[in-house]
Amino acid sequence: MEAQILAELLERVRRGRVSVRQALEKLRHLPFEDLGFAKVDHHRALRQGFPEVILGEGKEPSQIAAIARAMQRRRANVLITRLAPEKMAKLRKQIKGLRYHPRARVATWVGGAIRVRGRGVILIVCAGTSDIPVAEEAALTGEIMGNRVERLFDVGVAGIHRLLENRARLFSASVLIVVAGMEGALPSVVAGLVDKPVIAVPTSVGYGASFQGVSALLGMLNSCAAGVTVVNIDNGFGAAFAASLINRV
Repeated sequence: MEAQILAELLERVRRGRVSVRQALEKLRHLPFEDLGFAKVDHHRALRQGFPEVILGEGKEPSQIAAIARAMQRRRANVLITRLAPEKMAKLRKQIKGLRYHPRARVATWVGGAIRVRGRGVILIVCAGTSDIPVAEEAALTGEIMGNRVERLFDVGVAGIHRLLENRARLFSASVLIVVAGMEGALPSVVAGLVDKPVIAVPTSVGYGASFQGVSALLGMLNSCAAGVTVVNIDNGFGAAFAASLINRV
């Protein structure tokens, strides 16, 4: 339950428009709702500022649908990550209004207008076109969490002039998420230019010796530029969540 929704409920109780019994009924699923196979954390939005996020990987479509419907009943926005197209095809029949973003393998359901809470712009920078799926996961996560998000794609170190051409955008961002595979050099370059937090996301893009992103991960962890924080391989969601906390008013 969002803090704003709870405040509205308490105000309605104060004005006598909702009885105490009715209010208790609306609150009875706090802090969580037990579905048997999952305990949906309805208190998370109050505790952390963002609703629970559903990881689609490893779950049956029926389980995902049940969790999503429980969140919808509490008027929480729904974000499902790592959602394969074949699962989405089954979910369309079970959840009305669910929107799929195939490039990011993310599905969203928004119950109302998303209020912008961020104090500035989160800029998503990615090295190459092959890194865009992870970058898009980060961008969509940042948007549904109430941030202004901008994208700057295909500006890797193989053509550094493409990045330098966009220095004004780099300097104006509040937080930067930098996504790169191969040797993972781009976050170090960006962090050497800006005075804002840089969250580095290694991707599993690369040839054999990249070891499915391990090379990029180690390169980012060993960055000589100060101010670089690194998340796990392909974890665009985790990067955006951290950036949202940094960007919060």
